[in-house]
Amino acid sequence: MKKVTIIAEAGVNHNGSIENAFKLIDAAVEAGVDYVKFQTFKSENLVSKSAKKADYQIENTGNSEESQLEMLKKLELNHKKHQELVDYCSKKNIKFFSTAFDLESLQYLKDIGLDLVKIPSGEITNLPYLRLASKLFSQVILSTGMATIEEISDAFNVFTQAGISKDKITILHCNTEYPTPFEDVNLKAMLTIKNQFNTEIGYSDHTLGIEVPIAAVALGATVIEKHFTLDKTMNGPDHAASLEPHELKAMVSAIRNIEKSIAGDGIKKPSFSEQKNMAIGRKSIVSKRDISAGEIFSEDNITVKRPGNGISPMRWDEIIGKKAIKDFKQDELITVEI
Repeated sequence: MKKVTIIAEAGVNHNGSIENAFKLIDAAVEAGVDYVKFQTFKSENLVSKSAKKADYQIENTGNSEESQLEMLKKLELNHKKHQELVDYCSKKNIKFFSTAFDLESLQYLKDIGLDLVKIPSGEITNLPYLRLASKLFSQVILSTGMATIEEISDAFNVFTQAGISKDKITILHCNTEYPTPFEDVNLKAMLTIKNQFNTEIGYSDHTLGIEVPIAAVALGATVIEKHFTLDKTMNGPDHAASLEPHELKAMVSAIRNIEKSIAGDGIKKPSFSEQKNMAIGRKSIVSKRDISAGEIFSEDNITVKRPGNGISPMRWDEIIGKKAIKDFKQDELITVEI
């Protein structure tokens, strides 16, 4: 089984502070994730002046007056700060990753050495963006929140027509509501994506807790993306629907255990660890009472008890009616001539 790639989505949970961003990287390292991911954008290139905030953004920021542009300006990291994050990730031996939300930012991420691109859900219907991404990057993670299967297909085709092979594309099932109600997760849609496109699948999670991404791994997800924060009570659009560091660590541990649990060959047989239990947990045919040599075995003088290192009870019909070849004490394992 392919190892699950776990992406810890710091996003904009640094609140514009490079110090907070460093702490998020430290937490990601401690949790044992594969990537720590941020968001790269020029606010003016991302939203218009009139763009409104989503309901969850209003609720989580406690500000219904500011525009989406004003909110994002506070969360934007310039190129100098990005380079500091790249350097800090290198120092901490964790992979830096980021999602670009505009064309200029796509090019910037390529320029600083990224070969893997993450297409956010909001850009899946942005053809100019998809085309540039297909020219710049050789590996793709495509998030599909708000998308129909037809829209996913259109975006997928942009990359395959650009020469990117299916084995370099991972499609993430996603719901963009923060937090996502459990009844809206529709995790089976991830399997529909797998069947439709015959490519790697994953799940970008915005539910509360860690149950759903763990379930996604059990269903075959090879990439998991999950938002995390230093403190859920911090002011900002995404904190409330994010994991705190100890929860992120618990999710990683659970996913790694699930990986081990589903990595077998699928053949139903006693495992190595349980073979020693067979003699203890199973039963054998034993004497119900003292039996004399020559006596005929019957339900009156034999029974079934542990341990299981004698004649299997599945041979019961074969043993009934045979003669005892020797004297047997009560509870003694029955033996017969071969």
